[in-house]
Amino acid sequence: MTQADIPGVVALQRACFPAPFSEEYLWQPKHLEMHLARFAEGQFVASIGTRIVGSASNAIVTESVWQAHLPWEETLGGFSFESHDPNGTTLYGADISVHPDCRKQGIGKMLYSQRFELVAQLHLARYGTACRIPDYQATAQTHSIDPHQYVNAVAQGIYQDRTLTPLLKMGLNLVDCIENYMDDEESGNCAAVLEWRPQ
Repeated sequence: MTQADIPGVVALQRACFPAPFSEEYLWQPKHLEMHLARFAEGQFVASIGTRIVGSASNAIVTESVWQAHLPWEETLGGFSFESHDPNGTTLYGADISVHPDCRKQGIGKMLYSQRFELVAQLHLARYGTACRIPDYQATAQTHSIDPHQYVNAVAQGIYQDRTLTPLLKMGLNLVDCIENYMDDEESGNCAAVLEWRPQ
């Protein structure tokens, strides 16, 4: 990502996360500028011609921050990644976005490959993230299941989740489930904690 890409990334976010996802959680230009200032090599975009069709935002966090599995704002130190620590152990994926018109073309997989490659380049212990589970709330309305049971059932292939299932197929492993991770009605305000470790 470069400074010139920022307007395209801002527009991409709004295309990828429409209501009921709250716009207050979407990147503003000032946030992306801080990401570049703090950790430019950790910010990625995918483009077709001059159009930004994918982006991935990342920070490095310490081992203690990773192990705590805190809500996202505490993990990252807010929208500007104030918790970024170049001496940390974990490349933390804050966000990945692929334009709805361009999904199922391998863009997300490519962005994840870049993340995994960066983990190896920087000799970090892992890539880690906490992902939305947007099909949880609908599933919970028809099945008596809590979010912890849900993420484990998705990992076992009992349920499909449009965010969690593809990430598990990319080789990430389920670690935990965080309640009250962020204001996200579809996910029951929860997130699945995932990690990938280099071989």
